[in-house]
Amino acid sequence: MSRYLPLLLAQAPARRPGDDPGLEGFEHEVATYLSDFGPDFTQARMVVYPELHLCSAEGTPDERTAQLEAAAEPMSGPRIRRLGEIARKLGVWLLPGTVCERGEDGHLYNTAPVFSPDGELVAAYRKCFPWRPFEPYRPGKAFVVFDVPGVARVGLAVCYDIWFPEVSRQLAWMGAEVIINQAATTTCDRVQEQILVQANAIFNQVFVVSANMAEPAGMGQSLIVDPEGRTRTAMPGASPGILTDVLNLGEVERVRQFGTAGLNRMWSQFRDDDPVIELPMYEGRLDPKKF
Repeated sequence: MSRYLPLLLAQAPARRPGDDPGLEGFEHEVATYLSDFGPDFTQARMVVYPELHLCSAEGTPDERTAQLEAAAEPMSGPRIRRLGEIARKLGVWLLPGTVCERGEDGHLYNTAPVFSPDGELVAAYRKCFPWRPFEPYRPGKAFVVFDVPGVARVGLAVCYDIWFPEVSRQLAWMGAEVIINQAATTTCDRVQEQILVQANAIFNQVFVVSANMAEPAGMGQSLIVDPEGRTRTAMPGASPGILTDVLNLGEVERVRQFGTAGLNRMWSQFRDDDPVIELPMYEGRLDPKKF
C-alpha cells in the first residue's frame, strides 16, 4: 500500500509572544496557506514552522533571557491548549515551531510540540543540544519519534541538533523515516547546515525536512531532502514563503532495500557473527545483532 505524507513548510519570520497573544493571526495564516489546496483535499497535511516561531526574543543575553522567562509556559498551559484547538479546527498535523517551555523543574526548555488533526498533543521534544552560549535553555535528555498512523514514523531534531550525527542516527534506529529539523539560524553557517541536512539524510536513508526562520533575522534557505540526499525542493533565499511537497515513504524502503545509488545498504551491512565494536566515547558498543 502506498504511503504518502503531504507537507506544507512555512519559512516565516519569528513572532514575539505579545504580538499575537491569542494566536488568531497565526491561525489565520495557516488557514490561508491551506486554502490554496481547496476543500476536496482529504488527507491531513503536515504543517511545519521554524524553531521558536511563536516565542522569539531580541536584545542582549540578559534581555533575551528575561523575555523568554516571561513567555515560558508549561506544556499544560494555555498556549499548548490553543495550538491543539488550531490543529483540530484546521484538521492538520501541526508542528508550530518550538516553544519556550517552563519545565516542572522550573527551568526553561526549547521544546517542539506536535499536534494531531484531532488536536491531541502527540509528542513534545526538548532540544538536546542548545546552541551555547547564545541559548539559555536546559538540554533535553530524550529523543522523540511519533507515528502518523498508516503513513510514517517521524523523528524530531531542533536546529543545532543536526550538527550532532548521533541524534539523527538514534532517531532512525527508533524507526524514523522522516526527520523534521526546525531551525532559527540567523548566522552565516546556514550554508553548512544545508550540507548537514543532506548528509544526515544520506547516512540514515531518511527524508529530512529543514524549516528555517525567514528574514529579517533568519537566513531562510529551507529545504526538503530525500533518502539519497537529493534536494527535492528548497527556498532560494531568506524571504518568507512556503514549500509544499508529498513524501512517498516507499522511497525509504526502496533505498534501504537496494542501497543509496543502488549500492550502499548500511542498515543491512552487518552479520550476526561480525565482531562487536566498542564505542568508548559513549561507554557503549555497536552490536551487529542489534543493528
